[in-house]
Parts: sequence; structure tokens; C-alpha cells
Amino acid sequence: MKNSYLYYMKESYNSRLTFLGTGTSQGVPIIGCGCDVCKSSDEKDKRLRSSALIEQNGLRILIDAGPDFRQQLLRENIGSVDAILLTHEHKDHTGGLDDVRAINYITRKALPVYCEERVFKSLQREYSYAFSEYKYPGIPEFDIRVIGEEPFFVGRDNNVEVIPIRAFHYKLPVLGYRIGNIAYITDANRIEDDQYAKLKGVEIFVINTVRHQRHISHFSLSEAIEVAQKVGAPISYLTHLSHQIGTHSDLLKELPAGIEPAYDGLVVTI
Repeated sequence: MKNSYLYYMKESYNSRLTFLGTGTSQGVPIIGCGCDVCKSSDEKDKRLRSSALIEQNGLRILIDAGPDFRQQLLRENIGSVDAILLTHEHKDHTGGLDDVRAINYITRKALPVYCEERVFKSLQREYSYAFSEYKYPGIPEFDIRVIGEEPFFVGRDNNVEVIPIRAFHYKLPVLGYRIGNIAYITDANRIEDDQYAKLKGVEIFVINTVRHQRHISHFSLSEAIEVAQKVGAPISYLTHLSHQIGTHSDLLKELPAGIEPAYDGLVVTI
């Protein structure tokens, strides 16, 4: 359904976004670091690896499953999800997929995982035991659905449409996703101009930043603010935050109206 994102400008949705993790690949605090952020007692400065859950039309859709996947679901009392969308193949976004086995046990079926062909090949290498001809009992079971940039539907009744958004993580192509009026992009430092049409009318926009200074593969703070203002959502949240970005309270003070730092456990409903 090409250009189906126009549909979202005409309908309102009841959706719920939960930030499961808002940290970088090392998380915050970082092992061995004694900076003020890593030593902070503020729970909003405890950042697990970035991941989010979007609930819509009775479905729970997870974006990325990093090394903290198990801990995040237990913390939020999430017993199962209906699908996983992967943004790219880096371990801080895929390193928790072995724990899908618990969901398999509950649902008695393989879990749909949506990703690009390149990411699928990476999973076959990293989780070779899950794709072997002779499977060991209890291994995770993935129902891989290879996607590109065209919209697709999730759920047994195909009742939730997902619109991929092409971005770039330095030279690596990655995908962000729009579900209803929520859009989520992480691990990016470039979004092509033609992708912004897919973001028109979003009510919640999530974008990554790691620090104030420029970075080779992530938006700097000023760049992320510029992207968020170009999208023009009523509220935008920053994720994939490193300890270099500062504390939650300090960062909140320097952001313009309508842009806020996300934190682990934050729930937003529209």
C-alpha cells in the first residue's frame, strides 16, 4: 500500500509507547566510569540499551531486543509480545533475542521478527543454533519476515500497519518505524529528505542523540533538535542517550519546548 502513511492524517488512534531502554550500546552507568552521570542516584539517569514497546489495536510490538531485553520486560511486567521490529543488526539492538524462548513457551509458536535481508543474515550467523536443521529443544523460535521500505501489516488479523523509515547510521542503512501516530528512529545521523513525508502528522516523535558534540554515526544534540523541529510533532523524545549528554535534569533544562529526554520506564499514551 504505497503512500499509505497519508491514511494516518485522517484517523486518530489510541496508542501507548513505553520506553524500555534509552541508553547507548554500553548503557548508563558505564562499567568503570566515575563521572557525575554514571554516579547519579536519579533513576532517570539509569539507561538500559535502547528499546521501545508500542501497543495499538490490542497488539504489543517491540522495537529492538538488546542485551537488556529480559530485564526490561520483567521490570515492566510484560509477559509476551506479538512481534519484534529490528532497526538494524548491532548487538545492542539484537543481543537479547535468545530470551524470545520464554515467549515461545507461553504462546506455543514462533515469534514474528521483522527485519531487512541483511539483518536476517546477521541473525543466522549470531544465532546459528536457532536456524540449524537439527534444533536443540528449548531454543528460541523466530518467524522471520523480511521487509524493505514498503509499509506492511502486523498481527494475525493484519490490524496494525507499520511504515518503515529509511535512515543511515554512518554508512549503514537502518530502519525507523511509524506505527499510527508514533514514529521511532534510533541509531541514525542522516534521514533523507524524501522520508519526512512519512512523518507528517505524527503526534509523538522519537529520535536518537548521544552527546552535544558531533558523532560519526549518531545525531548530536543540536542535530536531533533540528530533525525534531523539522518533523514538527507536538512532542518529541530523545533516546539512545550516553553519559556524555549529561543528567536527565540538566538536559531537560536546555531543551526547547516540545522536546524532552526520554527515560527508562516512561509511558506515553495518545
